[in-house]
Amino acid sequence: MSVLGRCLGERRVRQLQRTLRNGRLTLICLVLTVVVLRGTIGAGRFGTPEQDLHDLRRLLHRQPQLPHRALTEKHPDASSADGEDDPPRDPSAPYSLGPKISDWDRQRADWLRGHPGRPSFVGPNKPRVLLVTGSSPQPCENPIGDHYLLKAIKNKIDYCRVHGLEIFYNMALLDAEMAGFWAKLPLIRSLLLAHPEVEFLWWMDSDAMFTDMAFELPWERYAPYNLVMHGWDEMVYDDHNWIGLNTGSFLLRNCQWSLDLLDVWAPMGPKGKTRIEAGKVLTAYLKDRPVFEADDQSAMVYLLATQRERWGEKVYLESGYYLHGYWGILVDRYEEMIENYHPGLGDHRWPLVTHFVGCKPCAKFGDYPVERCLKQMDRAFNFGDNQILQMYGFTHKSLASRRVKRIRNETTNPLDWQDELGLLHPHFKASKDAKS
Repeated sequence: MSVLGRCLGERRVRQLQRTLRNGRLTLICLVLTVVVLRGTIGAGRFGTPEQDLHDLRRLLHRQPQLPHRALTEKHPDASSADGEDDPPRDPSAPYSLGPKISDWDRQRADWLRGHPGRPSFVGPNKPRVLLVTGSSPQPCENPIGDHYLLKAIKNKIDYCRVHGLEIFYNMALLDAEMAGFWAKLPLIRSLLLAHPEVEFLWWMDSDAMFTDMAFELPWERYAPYNLVMHGWDEMVYDDHNWIGLNTGSFLLRNCQWSLDLLDVWAPMGPKGKTRIEAGKVLTAYLKDRPVFEADDQSAMVYLLATQRERWGEKVYLESGYYLHGYWGILVDRYEEMIENYHPGLGDHRWPLVTHFVGCKPCAKFGDYPVERCLKQMDRAFNFGDNQILQMYGFTHKSLASRRVKRIRNETTNPLDWQDELGLLHPHFKASKDAKS
């Protein structure tokens, strides 16, 4: 202390000693207070001093979490399911989508006669069409995937509204045996039977978008046919190539022929041994097909190639426009299309559909990098959305931007404005468009 006194002075040393004594007394009082309170009201939510210390350390050292879903769906475990699961199917028994129906054309004709207010054709050469799409009942593994599903259904709703089509969005797995590629088949059959007023059902995958809002399908061309798919006759019937057609976007007429086709198509689809063994048959028969379980597209190529005399006459493989358009060869050319062409063409100059095959935006992994897929899906959505926004005087600032800009001045006579694409109040004539 003598050294400290000489350095700081006696008065300053006494003040320092007083402060230290007061501090020790305060600390002792604090400890006694905590002990008394814990003995009076209990240990609280931590339970023991060791737990207190452990939890405090955890709170202090916890890493900040990235924002995630504000709401999550609760999935009941097997023991708390609403009802009993269906008994497992006997794999030795042939699979069926439902009871065999042999007189659907007669039943449907009787129904249509009894309901004249719901005709199967809504105009000359214009069938009543139900566009069907859907997604898994579960949230996407990749959280941003739900946002892109929303964009995709918004895109489809816009096209259907402009062209007078009905739309059905499905989120239920109707048959657990037919998960994955095959989930569409039980749904399609159920909708055909429930909606006899519908002439054509248009299936479209959730990862496909309309990119030509002005293109009207050439319905008159399909009058003699029951199934329309994007594809090429020579690749299917001559080469037996497994990518000779695409089942991501196709038309199926509501008739007995279609029910018969579904009955023959479906037996390759049940998951497990049936699908695995069918996949081996398809790989052995079809050109360049990799080794994997049976998928609906390969199975359709196989059916048409091996049973052409039964089905081929009523199948139209469309290559005149993009009923299905592979995104990898289209999206990077959008600016070129905008500069040189216009909506309403539907083909390579301005594709009707851009299909993101292999992207899987709802999953964490796909055949292509997720960042690339999402970037290109934004471009495709904006490319199609611009044709809708122009009706209201707006457009996206760029194909990569969510922001929009005004493209025409407001006026006191808004009804004088002429919609260049004819989408605001459309009067499509399918036969005329097909010939042009």
